[in-house]
Amino acid sequence: MSNFFAHPTAVIDEGCTIGNDVKIWHFSHIMPNCVIGDKCNIGQNVVISPEVVLGKNVKIQNNVSIYTGVICEDDVFLGPSMVFTNVINPRSAVNRKNEYAKTLVKKGASIGANATIVCGNDIGAYAFIGAGAVVTKDVPDYALLVGNPAKQIGWVSINGHKLSFNSSGIAICPETNETYTLKNGKVELSED
Repeated sequence: MSNFFAHPTAVIDEGCTIGNDVKIWHFSHIMPNCVIGDKCNIGQNVVISPEVVLGKNVKIQNNVSIYTGVICEDDVFLGPSMVFTNVINPRSAVNRKNEYAKTLVKKGASIGANATIVCGNDIGAYAFIGAGAVVTKDVPDYALLVGNPAKQIGWVSINGHKLSFNSSGIAICPETNETYTLKNGKVELSED
């Protein structure tokens, strides 16, 4: 049995798997059959819909709804009041529960406050989505996107620093001194 904290006002439905050292804060609702990895922190007033999967160490800030069809890998950060969708053309009078689109947020990605992720678009590993951005297409690994609709304005390191590539396609993270390579529109961490 796992060891986790849930505030007394939190609701956890049956069939959920919750990892060790998870914290679930005030007025949050974990719906049936969710999988929540170790060391996740689920802020106040968060709704996690049925069958959502969260990896380890996912940080969810206040007022976020994660809808069925969303998967977050390890070390994902979801900023305050950011939004996922799960149906492309919702209508109140039309039941589209069998049309939920999948959205994958890959390892280490960060999504800023009040950003919107339109369903069916994957967010690459270590990508950084700026506050208020509206993502309408897939996001590459390490990409930095801002605006509505979101546009890529650069690249970031694993630690979230903007990378400046030289004419040879090499950049150094100012925090870790790790080397990154930009080649054919893709960024990779160089192996030393």
